[in-house]
Amino acid sequence: MRQIPVDTSAAMVMVAQPPAPKIANRQTGEIATDRETGVTLMTVDVMFVMDGNAEILNLTVPQTGVSEELAMGTPVALTGVVARPWENEFNGQKRHGISFRAVAVTSLTAAKAA
Repeated sequence: MRQIPVDTSAAMVMVAQPPAPKIANRQTGEIATDRETGVTLMTVDVMFVMDGNAEILNLTVPQTGVSEELAMGTPVALTGVVARPWENEFNGQKRHGISFRAVAVTSLTAAKAA
């Protein structure tokens, strides 16, 4: 699968929605895990602001890469962000988009306090 690295160094990023477990199957409530490591996957919505434009990105992050101080509005640093194009067909309808994954989401306020 193609992965496109995303440079976040020039952006301001803050938490829009705190981390929550990623659901693999909405019918059963099964929680998603990383295929390679078995670590639970989390979703974190972040507001990504660059050049005066703001976007809400839904990131998938391993639970081990989520710092614990991620309340709404917390400024964060993103590590290892990649974009992955996807496409699927459901009931004859083709859908496509871009998913985002990060190695870590780290609170910048906790880093300043330390």
